[in-house]
Parts: sequence; C-alpha cells; structure tokens
Amino acid sequence: MADEPGGGDAELEPFTDTALYALGAYFADRHPELMDDVVAQAQRIEEAGAERYAHGEGISLETALQTLITGLAVRYYRAVAGSS
Repeated sequence: MADEPGGGDAELEPFTDTALYALGAYFADRHPELMDDVVAQAQRIEEAGAERYAHGEGISLETALQTLITGLAVRYYRAVAGSS
C-alpha cells in the first residue's frame, strides 16, 4: 500500500510538493530530449562557478544561474521520481 513505511507514494509526497520538483517535472515534460544536456551544463556551471562560467561563455550571470537551477531541478526530479 502507498501508506506503508518504506515504500509508496505517501512517503514521497513532501518531496514532490516543492517548487524545485515542479520545475524539474515541467522541464522533463516539455523538453525530455534536453534533460541530459541541461544536467551536464549545470554540472559545468557548478564546477566553474556561475560568474566565471557566464563570463567564459559570453552569457549573462542570470542565464547561467537559471540553467544551474533548472539542471538541479531536473536532477532532483529524477532522484525523487526514480527516472533516468
């Protein structure tokens, strides 16, 4: 049953009722073919630092941060939803 400890959707409900999860789910629904790309790009931003990455790529800091947050949201969504 979904209400039993150790398994089921009821335990995941607090994690799925977040803005980060909603953003990841929305992105996955709208752009499933880009999920791996946005996660990889977010990883590069995380490693380089948002400001350095933005400068190196010739994009705004806001764009770099939006990409970073989207990538984190997709990773979060995948972790909670159990999808690859």
